[in-house]
Amino acid sequence: MPLTLDRRRSGVLLHPSALPSRFGIGDFGPAAFDFLEYLSKSRQSLWQVLPLGPTGFGDSPYASPSAFAGNLLMIAPEPLIAHGLLSEDDVACLAELPVDHVDFGRLQPLKHQTLQTAFERGRESLRPSLESFRRTNAEWLADYALFSALKDELGSPWTEWDSPLRERDPAALAAARERLIDRVEFHEFCQLLFFEQWIAVRERARALGIAIMGDIAIFVAHDSADVWAHQRQFKLDDQGRPLVVAGVPPDYFSATGQLWGNPLYDWDAMAADGYAWWIDRFRHLLTLVDVVRIDHFRGFEAAWEVPANAETAAGGKWVSGPGDAVFKAITDALGGQQPPVVAEDLGLITDEVRALLKATGFPGMKVLQFAFGDDGETPYLNPYLPHNYPDPNCVVYTGTHDNNTTRGWLASLSEFERAYLTSYMGKDRPQTSQELIRLALSSTANTVIVPLQDVLDLGSEARVNRPGAREGNWSWRVLSEQLDPGGAGFLADMTSTYGRGL
Repeated sequence: MPLTLDRRRSGVLLHPSALPSRFGIGDFGPAAFDFLEYLSKSRQSLWQVLPLGPTGFGDSPYASPSAFAGNLLMIAPEPLIAHGLLSEDDVACLAELPVDHVDFGRLQPLKHQTLQTAFERGRESLRPSLESFRRTNAEWLADYALFSALKDELGSPWTEWDSPLRERDPAALAAARERLIDRVEFHEFCQLLFFEQWIAVRERARALGIAIMGDIAIFVAHDSADVWAHQRQFKLDDQGRPLVVAGVPPDYFSATGQLWGNPLYDWDAMAADGYAWWIDRFRHLLTLVDVVRIDHFRGFEAAWEVPANAETAAGGKWVSGPGDAVFKAITDALGGQQPPVVAEDLGLITDEVRALLKATGFPGMKVLQFAFGDDGETPYLNPYLPHNYPDPNCVVYTGTHDNNTTRGWLASLSEFERAYLTSYMGKDRPQTSQELIRLALSSTANTVIVPLQDVLDLGSEARVNRPGAREGNWSWRVLSEQLDPGGAGFLADMTSTYGRGL
């Protein structure tokens, strides 16, 4: 049965790439299992991760070259060593990388080199497993592996490939697959390793009573296997280039809006085949996670459409989306079971978006860092304040991956915000990350998610993402010594106090 967020729960937000590891990036090795034990000791029943796909522009997991593939950088070396596919000498180069952050520029070529060694040693012995994996993932794996092999060979975006490949001429695709068979099989092999390792992590989570909340970006990257393989379902010109791109208007995070650059869906074309791509996407993701958080859920009601040649998002316009038709199609395809979804409904939310959220029944999000801004004479009406939650069907965050850490946020409060926070929480309460966690856990919301940085009371140096910044994001990592029993004990006590424990 799909997980439903209909009782009091709480969990922690941490992307696997931020886990401790001696190999340059958090992965699915021992530290992932240790973190699950940490969550269990903290009495948490949810682990929220960011998108698990390969990273794209700016090392962002929200700009992936595939909506289906896994990030090979998070494949753990230890199981490969245990199975004889790698030696300690093979991974010595990875062990020289930093432990306190991800240096993507150095990591990527070294990790590819290491996985190439594992591929050469394990290619034949794992062939039966690879054949089974191909059959199970036929709807996406062949396109992704060929796309990745062509990118390895050509380097350029797919719109710059020769027209037979760009336009997916069957003869050209067959010739490329034969010519690049070694690279194609390498990428299939890496996906097999990724999914085997992640499934092992998920099975351990289930054994501990911990559900995984996954995350998907509503849009996909233009230079991706998805757009290349499904060009007619996006608003593209006859050369495959976007006619319009996605973004958001000026908001809390940016005075000129955010220009994401993702191509926009041709919803009429998607409706014509019953939203098959979305059905495949959800069916696949639900083999990996228990709940799906949809980033920028409001895009299903209307998307901010910006001309492809615009320099900022300020000159865009809202264009209607499919509403709940996509989710009805997914529900039907899943045998009448509605997909377990959390809707990211932050930013500019209209009555139409609220109506869509109500029609689907999905829980939306409340962020406490948004609750204490200067709203003139009626700050008490702020919808993010706990006393204004209309019903328990919502997910409360102290902050998200796009926010400062709570400790960093507290240090940057305006005079009004600090005064109102003091008044709201009580003058005898210290203004700390722990007290904001307490406020979230004590709320009426069914679900509370706290970033690990807030559990550990870390400052702005531990921030994950600064929206609009082109560099320096997504690289923060926690150190093993920071996952101390004291932090787990506080979270366990508060979780039990407010009736959210396992």
